[in-house]
Amino acid sequence: MKFTQIHFLIVISAFLSFVACQSDSKNDAGKSNKTITAAEDLPENNLKFKDVNGIRFFEVKRRFRNGLSFNTDGFQQEPTWIIQYKAPDTMLAYSPEKSKMESFYLHHDHGRIYNFAREYFRVRIISKDSLVLQRVQVDAMKIANDDDPRSDVYSTYYTKNYIDKLNTTIGELQKPTARDTAFIKDLTSKSDKDPGNPKLAFPGRIPVVFTPKNTNVSVQKISTVDALNNRKSSVDYFYPYYKIAINKSYKDFTYSFSVVVAANGKMYVTKGYEFVLPEYQEQRKKLLQGIADVYLSNLFIVTPGKTLGIPHSSEIALTVTGKTGK
Repeated sequence: MKFTQIHFLIVISAFLSFVACQSDSKNDAGKSNKTITAAEDLPENNLKFKDVNGIRFFEVKRRFRNGLSFNTDGFQQEPTWIIQYKAPDTMLAYSPEKSKMESFYLHHDHGRIYNFAREYFRVRIISKDSLVLQRVQVDAMKIANDDDPRSDVYSTYYTKNYIDKLNTTIGELQKPTARDTAFIKDLTSKSDKDPGNPKLAFPGRIPVVFTPKNTNVSVQKISTVDALNNRKSSVDYFYPYYKIAINKSYKDFTYSFSVVVAANGKMYVTKGYEFVLPEYQEQRKKLLQGIADVYLSNLFIVTPGKTLGIPHSSEIALTVTGKTGK
């Protein structure tokens, strides 16, 4: 056999071997990718929703990754859900408004991401006695990273049987922890050092209360729940807004402004004067502070906002209307 023929056969043999290796490599990679994908599709202990079909779970904890029920803004996560998977594609969830379980389509998006009741969740753990779901934020079909505060919420659910084995109750498990109390005390301590500072104030879980001292004044707390803009009742306390009417004032007026109500009930004007010309802003601020000090402080008992029973500085919005009564 001539040298050129031998050389040609060697080249062909090497080429075929290379192709075969590449094919085997692709097959192995394909198997590996499928294995990885399959693993990602399952929660950490490899159970699926079908394995807990018909079991009712009660939410006992809803916390941030750091284990607290509160974030640095003072927003509290409260465990309230009751859920139950119903094969093949339904999630029952308790509606406090309707006092019954409602049915929601359980959409499996991909991997461990599911959607029901207009929320997206990543399934962390499924077991016969507990669930752990991570609420995730999805914008324009893109899931926010875990370090995004909107995806930093983890809910733990237990069955009633498991709760009974723990010799406790759902209500006890849902209570804030000692760490939560220590955290709120720390936030309060900081705001007490500068009580009028809105950057240190945080919303009271029980908002400010104005109690009229006589019949010449009235107050109405306005809900800011807005379904159109997705502002839910769970965050209504974050935007406390009051309409106050004063009869027999020195003149007719209507002013909208914001104040920080300190732990002792004293009010500090924070907004409402920035809309006038700069040279008149200080004058407007003094006017609004006068309304707070003269009218509101004297005509109402002002109870500061509280969180976990602890009074602290919180910012509120007001519309105050005065009528001379003539």
